[in-house]
Amino acid sequence: MSPPIPPRAPKIPKRTEQLGRARVDDYAWMKDDNWQQVLRDPKALKAEVREHLGAENAYTKALLAGTEPLQAKLFEEMKGRIKEDDASVPTPDGPFEYYARYELGAQHPRHVRRPRGSGPEELLLDEAALAKGKAYFHVGAASHSPDHALYAWAADEQGSEYYSIRVKDLATGEEAAAPIESAYGDFAFSPDSQWIFWIWRDENARPAKVFRRPSRGGEDVLVYEELDDGMFLGVGTASDDSHVLIHVGNQETTELWLIPAADPTAQPVVAEPRRVGVKYELDHWTDRWVIRTNDDGAVDFKLAVSEAAVPAKATWRDWVMHRPGHYLTGFAAYADFIVRAERVEALDRLVVTARDGEEHIVAFPEEAYALSLDHTYEYVTTLARFVYQSPTTPRQWFDYDLATRERTLRKTQEIPSGHDPARYVARRIQATAQDGERVPITLLMLKDTPRDGSAPVMLYGYGAYGMAMEPSFSIRNLSLVDRGWIWAVAHIRGGSDKGWGWFLDGRKEKKPNSFTDFIACAEHLIREGYATKGRIAAYGGSAGGMLMGAVANLRPDLWGAIIAAVPFVDVLNTMSDTTLPLTPPEWPEWGNPIEDAAAYDLIASYSPYDQVSARAYPPVLATGGLSDPRVTYWEPAKWVAKLREFQSGEAPILLKINMEAGHGGASGRFDFLKEIALDYAFAVWAMEGGWRDDRKAGD
Repeated sequence: MSPPIPPRAPKIPKRTEQLGRARVDDYAWMKDDNWQQVLRDPKALKAEVREHLGAENAYTKALLAGTEPLQAKLFEEMKGRIKEDDASVPTPDGPFEYYARYELGAQHPRHVRRPRGSGPEELLLDEAALAKGKAYFHVGAASHSPDHALYAWAADEQGSEYYSIRVKDLATGEEAAAPIESAYGDFAFSPDSQWIFWIWRDENARPAKVFRRPSRGGEDVLVYEELDDGMFLGVGTASDDSHVLIHVGNQETTELWLIPAADPTAQPVVAEPRRVGVKYELDHWTDRWVIRTNDDGAVDFKLAVSEAAVPAKATWRDWVMHRPGHYLTGFAAYADFIVRAERVEALDRLVVTARDGEEHIVAFPEEAYALSLDHTYEYVTTLARFVYQSPTTPRQWFDYDLATRERTLRKTQEIPSGHDPARYVARRIQATAQDGERVPITLLMLKDTPRDGSAPVMLYGYGAYGMAMEPSFSIRNLSLVDRGWIWAVAHIRGGSDKGWGWFLDGRKEKKPNSFTDFIACAEHLIREGYATKGRIAAYGGSAGGMLMGAVANLRPDLWGAIIAAVPFVDVLNTMSDTTLPLTPPEWPEWGNPIEDAAAYDLIASYSPYDQVSARAYPPVLATGGLSDPRVTYWEPAKWVAKLREFQSGEAPILLKINMEAGHGGASGRFDFLKEIALDYAFAVWAMEGGWRDDRKAGD
């Protein structure tokens, strides 16, 4: 039987002139001119694009048909590690405890509450029932009102991230008002429960305005309009319920607006006007504001306090001084304590500060672990909650008494199919980048995995937006590790794994550091006997998919496979299109190639789609979502077409587009695992030479 023949995308050249430079895009036709409508209704996709994507999906399915038993086995393994009737730890708030739980086998949870301590359960929201019969269903936010009388949730039924917000009267069980449409997946009740603040998304899917509506229905009143389309919006309340907060910001600049809870219909007042490059966040701590900021050169952030009603910069007083290398990632306020989270040498710790200034540290002794504060509702309490995990240790939820320092283990993630941490070893090693920087790598493997280069390696990377790759526990990765693979995470620049400076050294003009760091990690694994050239599968998604495209162009010889999930690979075209949802907000990350010639040239020098050329590329699997507003479907589709055109080797280039989902893939907790199983089965197939066998069979 002959192997499947890949689709051949027609070439329709489109010439663009920009800043005295010209480029030709042969596959620009894949972008539907009516893409805004496609986000809201995928059926609106033009026929020729739908036909092409269907052909790509059919080709991928046919080529990977031999892996379907492995995909099914991987899926069952991953599913077997999930407690099907799992529940979250109840979180107290006044007379009730709130939590979520899954019915046996359900893809989506039920949101419930019970009287504090114990008592009959009350159903607040049944996601499984609402999702029934829908190809996609995702709840972005759900919350009870402070008076416990209402329950609101934001649901997306396309994957487009346009949400509908509904409010339920818990006394009657009926919806209290008509739904809020075209919303962002974020909202907040006012502390008096009388109002709900929500964010409107415009026709280009950008959060643009904050509205206020009576919680039980009524007129929407404009509260705040953001005129800079490079900014994102968020809403929330202060921990002590003193204010409603409107957050405005992008990757490098933030601004907070305040509405006093005593007068929730008042006009918002800016705390400190935005200044480019200055980030700050704040919370009210009974009698003062606490501000986390990078102002005044505090690269890894510091804490300041202000006793002013409106905490403008002139009123800030340094409290926790900036210390380079001690990245202050966030803080939580309780009536008598502040808990701040820090990251030092890519490891997390919590620092508890009492009102009298006494401090103590919460940390763990493992070589690589993740530690994070969990959400709580109550302010006047000594109980905080944190989550601990490591690559070998399942998640553990602790209640922590901030006064007595007593830890109470509330829950350990249960692995129904069994998990013995003693079978595994997690290591933290350091690669040396080309400029001498030390780049951490976290490894997970079986204890008896040989260190002779024979084990296949999955090297995962991201490196953007200041997002750290936490050394966390994953039920998914064990399926490869149990097969003798080594799972490796490269903590490259562009993330904040070693502090905010680590992020700054991997964005804009320093973006290439992310790519060369990842390559340095692969080369270090080879030198240290963990890997062999050509036996490393590279894996990344979204901005990490850009990383995959870049390293495929720079060093195709290193990789035995590349998996690029929803990859941001058409960087130059996307950053030059102001109508796309994330373009203006992301210029601080990548640069503005519309106005800045240096930014244009830099982006053009690494943009994966633009840098594709005649090379022997390894096997590539790119995935996407038709209704994805973050990385639009045409980016991976165009990239795959161009890779296939220029491929000088024989390895296959594959595309899988989810025609019923967006950026996050399938919405159900089990359906999502099927997509991961496909990724992993592709990696095994590619690394074991399955594609070569298929070609031989067709000769």
